[in-house]
Amino acid sequence: MIDGYLVAYELKNPLNESKLLGPNNTILCFIEELLGCTIFVNHALVKIKTDNQNQLQFIRKLFDILEELVEANVNITSRDIVSIVQSIEVNKEEELKKLYFEKDIILMLSSRKPIYPKTINQKLFLQALQQNEICFAVGPAGTGKTFLAVLYAVSLLKKNIVKKIVLVRPVVEAGERLGFLPGDLKEKIDPYLIPLYDALNDALGKEVVVKLIDKGSIEVAPLAYMRGRTLDNAIIILDEAQNATTMQMKMFLTRLGFQSKMIITGDITQIDLPNKNQSGLVQAIELLRNINGIAIAEFNKYDVMRHPLVYKIVKKYEEK
Repeated sequence: MIDGYLVAYELKNPLNESKLLGPNNTILCFIEELLGCTIFVNHALVKIKTDNQNQLQFIRKLFDILEELVEANVNITSRDIVSIVQSIEVNKEEELKKLYFEKDIILMLSSRKPIYPKTINQKLFLQALQQNEICFAVGPAGTGKTFLAVLYAVSLLKKNIVKKIVLVRPVVEAGERLGFLPGDLKEKIDPYLIPLYDALNDALGKEVVVKLIDKGSIEVAPLAYMRGRTLDNAIIILDEAQNATTMQMKMFLTRLGFQSKMIITGDITQIDLPNKNQSGLVQAIELLRNINGIAIAEFNKYDVMRHPLVYKIVKKYEEK
C-alpha cells in the first residue's frame, strides 16, 4: 500500500500512460465513475483506493486490455470502456478483444466509415444473419438491432444477392388509423419508419435512397399490407415486431419466398398492444426457437451502443 492506495497494475509500456488516461484524464475519470473507486496513475503504476479487494483483479484485467488496444492504435473512448467493463463482468474478455483485432466489416457507409460489430452479441447477430433465412433480434433500445439489420440488407442489395429490400412495421397508435391520415400510403407510413430511413441514409446517402425507392428496389409498407404476398429474391425487415399480433406474425413469416431472408427486430419490454399477451413476437420466439434455418439473437443492456449514460439509465431501472 502506498499513501492509502493499493498497487493494482504496472503498465507494460510507460509510454502508453497518456493515451490510457485520455485528454485531461477524461478516460480515467470515466473509469472511476463507472467502477465507483479512486484510481491514481503515475510513473507507470496504476494505484487504486477501494474497500472492495475484488476490484484489484478487475483493474488489472481492465488495464491489461486497454494497453493491448492502445498498442494496436485503437483510439479509446468511453464506449470502449463500457464494453470492456461489461466483458470482464461476464468473463468474455477474449471474445471482446477479437472484435477489435478481427473486424468483420458489414458495410462502408456513404461517408466511407466502416461499420463492424462492436459487441459480442452484435457479432453473433451478424453470424446468425449470414447462416439463416429467418433471424429474430430481440433486446432493448440502443443495441443496434435495427441499424445492423438495415446495413446487412443494404450489403446484400449492393452485392446483387437480393433484388429488393422491404421495410415493414406494425402501426400501433392510440386513436389513429392509417386510413384517416393525409397523403398516400408512403406518406402515411413514413413517420413510423424514421429509424429505418436513418440507417438507410447513413448507408447509402439520402439521394441514393430516394432513387432506389422510386425504382422499387426499396419498398416500405405497413404490416397489414403484407397479406397475400410472396416475396422472392428479397430481404424483408420487420421492425418493432413486439407490436405485431400473433396472427400478423404468422401472416408475415409465411410471406417468405425463394432466395429471400427475413429479419424480425423488437423489444418485448416495449409492447404497445392493448393486450400485451397477444404479442406475436413473444409467441414466435417460443414456437420457433429450435427450427433449422431460424435464429434468435438476444441483446441485453451490455449491448447498448448509445451514450454511456444510456447504459447507466438502463442499469438503474433494472436494479429498481
